Amino acid sequence: MSLLNETLAAINPADAAAAAQARDRQARMTKPTGSLGVLEDLSVQLAGLAGECPPPVPEPAAVAVFAGDHGVHAQSVTPWPQEVTGQMVANFLAGGAVVNAFAAQLGASVTVVDVGVGTVLPVGEGPHAGEGLLDRNVRRGTRDMTEEPAMTRDEALAAIEVGITVARDLVAAGNRALLTGDMGIANTTASAALTAAFTGADAAAVTGAGTGVDAETLRHKTDVVRRALALHGLDAAPASAPVVDTPGRGLAGPGAADPIGALAAVGGLEHAAIAGFVLGAAAARVPVVLDGVIAGSAALVAASLAPACLDAAVAGHRSTEPGHGVALAHLGLTPLVDLSLRLGEGTGAVLALPLVQASVRALRDVATFDSAGVTEKQ
Repeated sequence: MSLLNETLAAINPADAAAAAQARDRQARMTKPTGSLGVLEDLSVQLAGLAGECPPPVPEPAAVAVFAGDHGVHAQSVTPWPQEVTGQMVANFLAGGAVVNAFAAQLGASVTVVDVGVGTVLPVGEGPHAGEGLLDRNVRRGTRDMTEEPAMTRDEALAAIEVGITVARDLVAAGNRALLTGDMGIANTTASAALTAAFTGADAAAVTGAGTGVDAETLRHKTDVVRRALALHGLDAAPASAPVVDTPGRGLAGPGAADPIGALAAVGGLEHAAIAGFVLGAAAARVPVVLDGVIAGSAALVAASLAPACLDAAVAGHRSTEPGHGVALAHLGLTPLVDLSLRLGEGTGAVLALPLVQASVRALRDVATFDSAGVTEKQ
């Protein structure tokens, strides 16, 4: 059995009894029922994931930053040169990126995974130089998805299994919360294509400015996404696709019929690895906090392979990239914060981590009306 199939077989739905116990306890805690809003729902989700109430506090936490380059960069979809991917990896290793600063504040570790960077990576400089780098390079960047599939099916599968292995190793090391991070110049173009392919949304509805492009370049970028989808037959939902009558769900895009094939056609190596990372976290029954648009599009792939993996997924924030909102709505995930972020790296997931931990601490530590001797509402 392949590692992917073994992982999919290990993913089970949330424990309904533990979730019910958490909901019951929330109703008896010394506060008005529902007054903690989304945090109450999150604590119930995490209890169901862990199979116990209260669930373990999700700490310590580990961020995995998956890095890869993209052949579609040749289509001039971004003003940033492709070598910035490798340079930023060196910056992560030196401790100089925003995600390093945020993670250090919370005591979270940062592991950088080269799953598809196009250049041989420099080690970097600084007090932490060389620490935290995993060389898991599947290939030196994807192919141009407007001319051919970005990856072969075997390459996509290999990258997914990189993500699964990283998740397994981080959990085995004692981490009880996993956070997604990414780095890859032009990866928002691949994210837009994946989101359109898996949701059936139009390219214009899911393509954004990414690292910052002008209106003309955005129009060109949207056309690039549209051309890639058309080339691979991913530009329209099947006529027979049913409308799923569930809040937050809509028409399934054509990518859902063959998730690995769609991922290989228009995705990135870091998208594939993040999809595996989500699946690996779900199989280990450990929460995985998703970052922005890259993680959102990768989660669409993971959810198509194993819908129950969403019981482990927490949307850390809402990116300003339009495709992220489309992906979150399709996945039925509520973002914990909305700070108009569009950086990536895992920054939004790290900022949301204290809220994830607080939801469990409240469920565990807050007294009930009975235990505190507080009179309940009549």
